[in-house]
Amino acid sequence: AYAQGQVIQALVEAQAPHALALVQGEQRLSYGELNQRANRLAHHLIARGVLLGDRVALCLARGPQRLIAMLAVLKAGAAYVPVDPAYPAERIAYLLSDSAPTLVLVEAATAGLVGEVASVAIDSDAWLDQPDSNPVVEGLDEQQLAYVIYTSGSTGQPKGVMVEHRTLANLVHWHCQAFELGAGSQTSSVAGFGFDAMAWEAWPALCAGATLHLPPAHIGGEHVDELLDWWLEQPLHVSFLPTPVAEQALRRERQHPTLRTLLVGGDRLRHFERDPGFQLVNNYGPTETTVVATSGVLQPGGALHIGKPTANTRVYVLDEQRQPVPVGVTGEL
Repeated sequence: AYAQGQVIQALVEAQAPHALALVQGEQRLSYGELNQRANRLAHHLIARGVLLGDRVALCLARGPQRLIAMLAVLKAGAAYVPVDPAYPAERIAYLLSDSAPTLVLVEAATAGLVGEVASVAIDSDAWLDQPDSNPVVEGLDEQQLAYVIYTSGSTGQPKGVMVEHRTLANLVHWHCQAFELGAGSQTSSVAGFGFDAMAWEAWPALCAGATLHLPPAHIGGEHVDELLDWWLEQPLHVSFLPTPVAEQALRRERQHPTLRTLLVGGDRLRHFERDPGFQLVNNYGPTETTVVATSGVLQPGGALHIGKPTANTRVYVLDEQRQPVPVGVTGEL
């Protein structure tokens, strides 16, 4: 069992202020700087009318400012809704309509994408004179929403999945324990903003005092070779790659020199034949189960399984009548 009653931002606030939190190219942000900037923005959001339990959309490119915004929204007592600026205009409009955010956080390059929704430009200096103390929001506890992620809906329209602080905190604690992530660890965030894996990359790292390395903003999901070139140059210990990207990485002649554990997920793994010099962990879970439900270490040339349930999780194999099947009988998870 893990400590109960924790909100995510409190875990980030507890980190050593001089430790390095975020790196993107020449940009570096300590935990102290991350916390102070997020506090100023959170106080500004509260002043703009954001209340406990509200939703605040984020339409921001990859970079430190996106992590500052995510943290600030939680500190204001709200839940963040990621809106990837690379999405088609119709999808952006749908997400903003369906999630009904109080505000949307934008920057100069994305301000024109969000239509008539009330917005705050995080690259303006309007909020820089706000207090840098941790905000106190009455009623903010682990049962409040942390974020809303939109998945591909079975009816055609994406559907919003609401994730609370308590289930996100469970993911954070399990991840840090399972993969030995702590102060001084080096990890990365490569997943697309609209995918739940991005929360899995970011929050355990920032709640553990690790350093999170971000690829350059211009490297999108379609630039796999460029992304892997960048990835191989980072001093990483633990890293996630979407399964198709990981398969390309494993096929390369040169393997990662410092990596201890590679986490994969998001698609079915098809090949793992030779030892890359680090541990490969396959992960499975729908967004509704807070990113990961099962996880397991794979052996080169062995069965490509999805492992065992994560901490405080149970999985059931059921038949078409939703009844448990006997051992050895095929069913649905």
